Amino acid sequence: MTLFTTEGIIRASVRARTKGICHPPTVVRHAYLRWLHTQGDPWAAVRTIDLGDDRPDGWLVAVPGLHSRRAPGNTCLSALRRGGDGTTDQPINDSKGCGVVMRAAPAGFPAGPAEKRFELGCQVAALTHGHPSGYLSAGYLAAAVGALVDGDSLTAALDAATVALIAWPKHAETLAAVQAGRRLGARGLPAPAALERLGGGWVGEEALAIALACAVGASAFHDGVLAAVNHSGDSDSTGSIVGNLLGALGGTASLPAEWLADLELRDVIEDLAADAALELRGDAPHDERGEATDGWFLRYPGW
Repeated sequence: MTLFTTEGIIRASVRARTKGICHPPTVVRHAYLRWLHTQGDPWAAVRTIDLGDDRPDGWLVAVPGLHSRRAPGNTCLSALRRGGDGTTDQPINDSKGCGVVMRAAPAGFPAGPAEKRFELGCQVAALTHGHPSGYLSAGYLAAAVGALVDGDSLTAALDAATVALIAWPKHAETLAAVQAGRRLGARGLPAPAALERLGGGWVGEEALAIALACAVGASAFHDGVLAAVNHSGDSDSTGSIVGNLLGALGGTASLPAEWLADLELRDVIEDLAADAALELRGDAPHDERGEATDGWFLRYPGW
């Protein structure tokens, strides 16, 4: 879903500069419907929700390796089958499962202040998860990742995300989790027993708190990720989130080569990341009017 979030962000940008108007959460929602198809839902059923195409478009959905069922979250499946059109003002449910945070980092990629990145993270999250502690945790990660991509220190990035968080209603639970995670990490890399005092990581704010503790306490990418995946809770989720933070902080040079050697779909991940950088920095193929070329629009149709 992180890959499809990224694709949706790219396609929203393509639409904005080609059509002059765009609602990015809607474009990301369409990307999630394509993801739903990769998880086994027939396209004939998915397309009736909102998509009129006889077959899904763009290159990402055609990657064979994505068409395997990867323990998708029940909330994501049920919300998308119902349309996936939740908003922060009109929640689709009361879920705050940690999966909503795991996929949120790409919402921080578009340039802009922390507040705008936070808002986009919340909007994208609310498509499927309606509890404030779910979408606010996603917004926090998006804002923090965006600041790190811009070159801010980890402390500065987390401070900016915290300021953005406090501006939103119903933030108390998420703020308490963020503060607890940062306090724990400030004491050094946490042991599993210490992390478990933050919760199991099964819900958004707990997963975010555990990831923050590991990111703040780590001296290197591999230290933080190893700590995040070796507690007894939802450790794959917390490992994913801390990887987003420390990867944005240190870049690809910080990633252990031996971990990358056997990374599944590495070429797909790298191609999509490179395309996101091209599109969102304004370097993607374009004509004299700044609109996407036919080839780029075919790769990333603007809807």
